[in-house]
Amino acid sequence: MDKKESKLAIYWTLVKSTFILSAFTIGGGYVIVPLMQKKFVEELNWIDSEEMLDLVALGQSMPGALAVNTSILIGYRIAGVTGALITLLGTVSPPLIIITIISYFYMSFRNNPIVDALMLGMQVGVVAVILNVVFNMVKDVLKRKDNVNILILVGAFIAAFVFDVNVIAIIFVAGILGFINNRMKGEV
Repeated sequence: MDKKESKLAIYWTLVKSTFILSAFTIGGGYVIVPLMQKKFVEELNWIDSEEMLDLVALGQSMPGALAVNTSILIGYRIAGVTGALITLLGTVSPPLIIITIISYFYMSFRNNPIVDALMLGMQVGVVAVILNVVFNMVKDVLKRKDNVNILILVGAFIAAFVFDVNVIAIIFVAGILGFINNRMKGEV
């Protein structure tokens, strides 16, 4: 396989993976993130779990949908600007197609109790997946045994849930503290 074929194979894997993840994941960014981690970290080994955590944090701090932002960052990290554009296409195409189809049939099933029950069941499943993401991210932070990062984690949690501090402010402050911590350790 020459270099051009290799790039095309990477592009195809990126668009196919993000399209499938986006098409079959209900619940938004926090649901798709662990699936992205499984695909790009565990199955393909294109990035490591620490880098995935960093990309998710960066994607979360940017305006827009977490799943789209994170997939763009993953695509960029793996294959540059072309990779970012390909993962953008793969991530946004399924919802656009699905929303177009649903809007066409919406009036037929908008008051259907079966659809209401299905949606409620999906909400419960989404909560479970989000808790799984939180658990895995906390586990990754604790695994590093970096006391400053653990303090940032605890401080961010308290700021968000006890004092109801704006999420953007928490991410900004945590980012600065993390940068200072890594700079002092000589990692930046």
